Amino acid sequence: MTASHDSLVVLYGATAGASGAKLGSDERELVLLVWQVVDLHNNKVGEVHRILVKADNPELSEQCKEELGVCAEEIDKAEPLDRVIAQFNQVVSSELKALGRSSYCLCTDGQLLVRQVLHPEASKKNLVLSDCFYSFYDLQKEFEKCCPDAASTKELSIGSMAEYLELSTDNAVNEFGVFEVTTMGAIILQLISEPYNYGFKNFETVNYKFETGPCSKAEGVDGETVIRARGLPWQSSDQDIARFFKGLNIAKGGVALCLNSQGRRNGEALVRFINREQRDLALERHKHHMGSRYIEVYKATGEEFLKIAGGTSNEVAQFLSKENQVIIRMRGLPFTATTEDVLGFFGKECPVTGEKEGLLFVKYPDGRPTGDAFVLFACEEFAQNALKKHKEILGKRYIELFRSTAAEVQQVLNRYMSTPLISTLPAPIIPVIPQPFIATGSTRDCIRLRGLPYTASIEDILDFMGEFTIDIKPHGVHMVLNQQGRPSGDAFIQMKSPDRAFLVAQKCHKKTMKDRYVEVFQCSGDEMSYVLMGGTLNRSGLSPPPCKLPCLSPPTYPTFSPGPAVIPAEAALYQPQALLAPARSAQPAPPAVAYYPAQATATQLYMNYTTYYPSPPVSPTTVGYFAAPQAAMAAAASSAAHAVLPQPGALVRMQGLPYNIATKDILSFFQGYQYAPDDYSGLIQMNEQARSMFQAPKEWVCL
Repeated sequence: MTASHDSLVVLYGATAGASGAKLGSDERELVLLVWQVVDLHNNKVGEVHRILVKADNPELSEQCKEELGVCAEEIDKAEPLDRVIAQFNQVVSSELKALGRSSYCLCTDGQLLVRQVLHPEASKKNLVLSDCFYSFYDLQKEFEKCCPDAASTKELSIGSMAEYLELSTDNAVNEFGVFEVTTMGAIILQLISEPYNYGFKNFETVNYKFETGPCSKAEGVDGETVIRARGLPWQSSDQDIARFFKGLNIAKGGVALCLNSQGRRNGEALVRFINREQRDLALERHKHHMGSRYIEVYKATGEEFLKIAGGTSNEVAQFLSKENQVIIRMRGLPFTATTEDVLGFFGKECPVTGEKEGLLFVKYPDGRPTGDAFVLFACEEFAQNALKKHKEILGKRYIELFRSTAAEVQQVLNRYMSTPLISTLPAPIIPVIPQPFIATGSTRDCIRLRGLPYTASIEDILDFMGEFTIDIKPHGVHMVLNQQGRPSGDAFIQMKSPDRAFLVAQKCHKKTMKDRYVEVFQCSGDEMSYVLMGGTLNRSGLSPPPCKLPCLSPPTYPTFSPGPAVIPAEAALYQPQALLAPARSAQPAPPAVAYYPAQATATQLYMNYTTYYPSPPVSPTTVGYFAAPQAAMAAAASSAAHAVLPQPGALVRMQGLPYNIATKDILSFFQGYQYAPDDYSGLIQMNEQARSMFQAPKEWVCL
């Protein structure tokens, strides 16, 4: 931006960690602030002020101790950041008033102090910085504009700039920061004097807040301005991500939360900045923390951003055209819900922006409702009142409410609009006989590791276990993957005895692995197998694997009761008697059959599993399973056929079929699965053509 100021305030600082080009990259707190007023009209400089700043973690790096010449005790006795900022504002205002000046702007050596230190730290400590910290001159850039034949900005330093201008500096000054500030003041006075006569007009700005907005697929996105953030908390919003990158300028509508195949947030986001310089600064925040979680930051492309955030629907563009609105996502709406029903659900305490214009129902290509909708609210207060209605009843259904973003609206609409009328059936579910080293039982001879770094390998786990490694059973380390095939942060380990498992849980609980503490719990083989097959294990107890059919989904169990192997809920379609039949008389239990998820491979059945971890909408979703190799299929069929073959009388009812459906479409839908036409043809009304198709011989795999 362009403006003229009466004065400049030279600002310099240091953190408890790295300095120079790495200032702020290690997330350490500010411990020193030095400043000096420069009167541009009278070519004079004011008094130098140097103040130590108290840090929550007063431990100083060796480099910091050497440069500052202070110890941790001195930092601990200093004033906190909020009081130092208040003192800075008061002293600067007094000096400007004495000089008869009315306006000023900060001037720093590069952008790191303002963008990578002051704003991120103030955001974490919930401090409100004054307006002067949202605009500043970068002395290195201004010097390069004035002296283009000098070194490039990346090679400039305070010393090199002073040397180029042939300035004599006072090397007798011993205090760190004072020498730098006085030299910067001398450089400024030299630039505004003969023969340069340079004017400070174009200053850098820091965005006050993140602006939401739509993004079109036809819009050009510079591939050098996009990053991918990974490891985000499930409930984080676009505003939370913008706060993580506070101090850097994100493009309008430049935060796109990524969704998984079930339409739920997967802990990743693509962020688009206004230029490459801001993107490069964002990359320096790799493994900085959002709350207690560290966030990984990587380069991404413009194509990736458009794939997530871009849209082509005019209806969506019109809905998102209202700027500075808070978007709330509704899920679980009755299919018969109308606009009036939704407006009445929110009531007068949280009015919807524009009423009908502020409501967008998500539909399939044929116009059928999906049960999702997006609602606009004019301010944060109305949005907070709306979120209080989470899980309240509309009609006969409870409604889930979540914060959303413009990019999420685009993704959800794109996903549903591309959904085929007849979905493709996954590969048949083929049982796989459990490996002998995956033991079950109520004996608590296993441990669960939770909170592992995503980069952790089995070797890292063995190092973490230390002396207890010798007590691990052969092939006893089982990594757990999420639905995307990536490490979920969990692992199970089988120990030789319950005593050793208890000892490991006591000794290794909250021990650190790669800068993260890992929780260690003792558990049983049944609980381990239950989770590895898709269930969840948390403080509330055991929950069954996710189910497409709510009526067949077992309840959550507070404790685990040993019994027959749990079959994934998807298998209920093909094994109704296994789940719905009454209790049988005492007889030898059939061999247990395990179902492994689709992300695993046949050569890694003993190690890699996929378990179900829901994202911020925390209601159940679905999990895919893969077909076993032929050898495993044959072995399962020969040894456990009676455990998986359908019982006589098993029927499947299909609802929601398109009106123009044909028999061949139904047969194609069930391709790969066995049916019993001789048993059911007399019970189903069908024409002769359909009956002949059902009775034709088929080369299909039997379950």
